[in-house]
Amino acid sequence: MNIKTEFNPKIKNIVLFQSDLLKWYHKNARVLPWRSNPTPYRVWISEMMLQQTRVDTVIPYFTRFMNELPDIPALAGVEEDKLLKLWQGLGYYNRALNLKKTAKILVEKYQGQLPSDVKTLMELPGIGPYSAGAIASIAFEKAVPAVDGNVLRIMARILASREDMNQVKIKKQMQEFMLEVVPLNDPGAFNQAMMDLGATICLPNGEPKCEKCPVRKHCRAFELKLTSQIPIKVSKKRRGIEEKTVFVLSSGEKFALQKRKAGGLLPNLWEFPNTSGYLTEEQSRSVLEDWGILVEEMLELKPSKHIFSHIEWHMKGFFVTAANTDKSSSNFVWVTKEEIQHQYSIPTAFKDFIKYILK
Repeated sequence: MNIKTEFNPKIKNIVLFQSDLLKWYHKNARVLPWRSNPTPYRVWISEMMLQQTRVDTVIPYFTRFMNELPDIPALAGVEEDKLLKLWQGLGYYNRALNLKKTAKILVEKYQGQLPSDVKTLMELPGIGPYSAGAIASIAFEKAVPAVDGNVLRIMARILASREDMNQVKIKKQMQEFMLEVVPLNDPGAFNQAMMDLGATICLPNGEPKCEKCPVRKHCRAFELKLTSQIPIKVSKKRRGIEEKTVFVLSSGEKFALQKRKAGGLLPNLWEFPNTSGYLTEEQSRSVLEDWGILVEEMLELKPSKHIFSHIEWHMKGFFVTAANTDKSSSNFVWVTKEEIQHQYSIPTAFKDFIKYILK
């Protein structure tokens, strides 16, 4: 059945839709640490952590972050290396750097407080339309939507829309439509109910759990038996592939790290020395010699792969025991295993190589 039409969203009974969803949420809401005390700061940090990251992954990070940096002034004053270490493993590290930038702005211009309106929130680093809507509604009870992939998927099914929800035009129209759907009373709970519905029932992969859905009677896709076909899936651009050779360099009880550049991917994080391309052992020895490393022993490691949103790293590696090092002329820092564990923030992309040090 082809039901593609111009995007014209409409729910027969919005009030009943709101009521059914909120009743379900108040009985079945997920117990999450930031919900127990939804101050603006806690809501903001949780929303930044939850971008592109699973809830069960975020929970221990959020708890540790709150213990170390309990308020905006503490975040504004934290050393960058400590901040990145607290964030290590969450990925998308620009989120952490934007937190500190925003905290400094809040201290300087807003008396250390988050503003409550969406427009002002969106002027702050790292806060887009979804995050601004989530913060404003949950922390300040503003009747504004928080439209993310969950909401787009749920509403595409409710409306039986065959439009591409990734199109900017359609997202904008959905954002405007959701202004009518979010209730004046309890908007924060409503937006969190949409989050929970998308995470537990109206699932993105496989069949949604329609038999448990509190708003099933409002769902046009369920009525037309189209839930498995909606939303439509538009092919994404294929990720590029970068090949790298990574060196775990050992000298006595210390290991070499280097700091990544401030801009681009994984900014300001620490990494193992590496070079582009898959190098043979002979080529690798030549590179190491150029770096001032005289090789005593060299062992090839198992290859590793890490997938980012837009690119894949395919990595081969060598564990290298250095006979001597020209530490004064290299760009490396030489640190102990304990320092790597507790002080230096190394991205998850290198986790398969860290284990050769920590084992």
